[in-house]
Amino acid sequence: MEIFLVGGAVRDQLLGLTVKDRDWVVVGASPKQMIELNYAQVGADFPVFLHPTTKEEYALARTERKKGHGYQGFECHTSPEVSLEEDLLRRDLTINAMAMGPDNQIIDPFNGQADIHSKTLRHVSQAFAEDPLRILRVARFAARFEPLGFHIANKTRKLMQSMEKAGETRHLVAERVWQETDRALKEDAAWIFFETLKDTGSLRTLFPEIDALFGIPQPPKHHPEIDCGIHSLMSLKAACKLSKEPDVRFASLIHDLGKALSPQDNLPHHYGHEKKGLKLIKKLCQRLKVPSNYYDLALLVSEFHTHIHKAKELKSATILKVLKQCDAFRRPDRFKKVVLCCEADAKGRTGFEDTEYPQAKLFLEALKHAQLVSTKSLIQQGIITKETHGKEIGNQIDLERKARIKHFFQNMQ
Repeated sequence: MEIFLVGGAVRDQLLGLTVKDRDWVVVGASPKQMIELNYAQVGADFPVFLHPTTKEEYALARTERKKGHGYQGFECHTSPEVSLEEDLLRRDLTINAMAMGPDNQIIDPFNGQADIHSKTLRHVSQAFAEDPLRILRVARFAARFEPLGFHIANKTRKLMQSMEKAGETRHLVAERVWQETDRALKEDAAWIFFETLKDTGSLRTLFPEIDALFGIPQPPKHHPEIDCGIHSLMSLKAACKLSKEPDVRFASLIHDLGKALSPQDNLPHHYGHEKKGLKLIKKLCQRLKVPSNYYDLALLVSEFHTHIHKAKELKSATILKVLKQCDAFRRPDRFKKVVLCCEADAKGRTGFEDTEYPQAKLFLEALKHAQLVSTKSLIQQGIITKETHGKEIGNQIDLERKARIKHFFQNMQ
């Protein structure tokens, strides 16, 4: 029996990055031997075991044979005769197909070290084409390592394009698509994930609502980048600088889906795109089983981002209405995220990347002043008495909140 550290742990160690998870491959062993050594077996598809002390994953060396469509269409074979090189051959990228022995010697049969040196994401073998999930994985790695200067090898990019043309991504289940997307949204260069999917043709299959934005014009005065799809990616890029929260990044990306529904005769204008986008957001999120916190934030940003952009022009009654419809009084932290997304939208334009966004402070300050009003505070002031009930209390609270918002804006000027 031989045990090797494999995959991302070896890659990240060579890159000088912090190793977060360590995976191991066991060569020359059977499931019975692992159980006898007190490893706990997990997983039904192939033998994976948890170390009795560290609880790290130890997988028996295996080979795979494609027998159907999608990432689940594989038959795994494990036996003590499967070699380390055979196990590494089934992996996606050369930089993920290295191992390290107990003497810290690197086993690198597919030149992963050379690709780390040249900063190249390259597929290990033609077996890459058998698993469509690898298109998403490579796009995610492209996003992760873009800050380090990595690029996708031309042959790998062409292979991904040919896989898309063959219709492989249509067999991916929603949960796995979202799982890879969610992980990509947490990367510093998350927009590269979607750029890569656009380039390979997979954005049209997996995110048709986003893909539909490309080629649709906007007024050059407000959007020098013109293209709605480019603006969406720029908004995501701006969101990545403003926040590490994946729901903020996701909402910033899809806030303008409604522009794909603008009548041709109205272009480059997009009247009412804010509410038009709601049904597309619902369709996308329901199809991919997106978590509700992402879903809810994206709906709010779509519907109210232009209101927040116009903070200086709005009446106090309208500002209060936006705050209430965004449930800002009960969920102020989420409203801060809404405002962050609006800032990302404003900065996601060519030439506007570093401009100030005072609307964020205005809306948050307006909320802070309105929050000072409560039933308790109005009772203390004698504005509400014990005889005041129901709708009358709500109306009085609204009046006082509007007055405070108006007073704040007047003093600000």
